Amino acid sequence: MKVIIPAYQPDHRLLVLIKKIKANSDYEIIIVNDGSAKQFDTIFGLAKDYGCIVLTHEVNQGKGAALKTAFRHVLNSKDSDGLICADCDGQHTWQDIQKLAEAIPKNPSSILLGCRNFIGDVPLKSMLGNKITRAIFRVITGNKIADTQTGLRGFSSTALPWLVSLKGNRYEYEMHQLLEAKNAGFGFYCIPIDTIYEYNNVGSHFHPVRDSIRVFLPILKFCMSSITCGIIDFILLFLLERLTGNLLFSVVTSRIISSLCNYLLNKNLVFKQDKLTSQLTYQELKEEQPSALVLKYYSLVVGILLCNYLLLSLLSSTFGLSLLISKLFTECILFFASYFIQRKFIFQNYKSNINTIPPFHGFH
Repeated sequence: MKVIIPAYQPDHRLLVLIKKIKANSDYEIIIVNDGSAKQFDTIFGLAKDYGCIVLTHEVNQGKGAALKTAFRHVLNSKDSDGLICADCDGQHTWQDIQKLAEAIPKNPSSILLGCRNFIGDVPLKSMLGNKITRAIFRVITGNKIADTQTGLRGFSSTALPWLVSLKGNRYEYEMHQLLEAKNAGFGFYCIPIDTIYEYNNVGSHFHPVRDSIRVFLPILKFCMSSITCGIIDFILLFLLERLTGNLLFSVVTSRIISSLCNYLLNKNLVFKQDKLTSQLTYQELKEEQPSALVLKYYSLVVGILLCNYLLLSLLSSTFGLSLLISKLFTECILFFASYFIQRKFIFQNYKSNINTIPPFHGFH
């Protein structure tokens, strides 16, 4: 079992955690010095003396980059029966690390999450941030996770190729893990852990505004794509309806144009794939040709279009609501249906060949 600890400007709490792990197990500890200042060399030197492997970034690259550096190291060593990722700021105890380590063999196809209960003296920004994040995550994905921001996570070794292929170099990387897990064939398994915030969490390097934007970026991109194309659809609908007086023609024409814009944005920005052509099987290449994507996407468009027209007609003609109110209500309902279908069936990540990613051959 390997314990991975990304560290930026750590204090004595990192050494306390290392001692606890070493005193109670034979786990290998991999620490990534993510561009810490020179005055922290003493701490990393002591970590080496305690038997830890210390990997170093010359400049700060972010938590996601540090985790991926450690994952590549383990992938190259080809010697692991499981991985535990923990933070260096005293939030995670040896006992909780052990809980996840013992659960990995029983849940090889799941991401193990150390879920805090947020009881006791918890900083307000941490409590609110987690509640907001998990609420948005549940609405967008349909998955209920008690703690979407936990840094204590466990993985089987089979997840390594997928983990190094994910986007994100900072805190958003951990959100990408959750958003992409289902498409990669991994489930979630939550394990209750203690909620610890020493010194009101002053050691955290999480920037509430900047890093929250990065965390929510995968979700925000889809929202912005939908909003942009929704505006196009709105404008065209009212212009065409005013010019022709034909609701059916206006709905169909405006949706054809706006859906084309939406397809291009989602394909090239929101759900963009990073897989290299050489890493895909013939069947995957065949399925993911542009013509196949367009066919699947416009099958969805036709279904959404039919629902759009029926709902608009029902609300405006039967219930007497204005076209504006009817349109707003209709789009709210169909927004989430469209997101789920696009993520799961149209722009889903490749799953069957994740173990073919070549190993990493060096560090920065």
